[in-house]
Amino acid sequence: MTPEQAVAIMKKYYAEDSVAYNYLYQHSLAVAELAVEIAKNHPEFHPDIVFVHTSALLHDIGIFMTIAPMIGCHGEHPYLAHGYLGRELLEKEGYPEHALVCERHVGVGISKDDVINNKLPLPARDMIPVSVEQEIVCYADKYFSKNADSLFTPKSPDKILRKLATHGADKPAVFMKFMEKYGLPEKLRVDS
Repeated sequence: MTPEQAVAIMKKYYAEDSVAYNYLYQHSLAVAELAVEIAKNHPEFHPDIVFVHTSALLHDIGIFMTIAPMIGCHGEHPYLAHGYLGRELLEKEGYPEHALVCERHVGVGISKDDVINNKLPLPARDMIPVSVEQEIVCYADKYFSKNADSLFTPKSPDKILRKLATHGADKPAVFMKFMEKYGLPEKLRVDS
């Protein structure tokens, strides 16, 4: 898959002039740019850079099926479900590896125990990034929100850690492991 093919899949499910497409496209570009930067900075892990790029572009493809009117999404499912819904969509499109990135990028990954213990509206299975490429997209995604005024402005690690802590005491530690493994993004480094 090429980046152009990834965008074509977006356009298959989203009207280009829609609010949802604008949020999806802009957010996905920001995440893809950062994910590719991270991948290129870590050749020791042998990431597939084209796959990182295209899967980052498609990681949120399932948002249109969720209830998120602030970003133009008027589906039937809770927003939390967009990962597994994106997986199902990309599997039908014939991209099972990209589909796994969709499912596994939410938060820092969601375990079967998380689903069961918190009664989450998700399939009871592990949805945790396991490959380098899945981790990179998940990590890059944490830096960007879908707020209209800050689509391209990365969040600070402190802000990310505070938000992750609201989803479980173990979640910030996972993010810290990603940060140790992949480093702080260039955009957030302050020269001394």
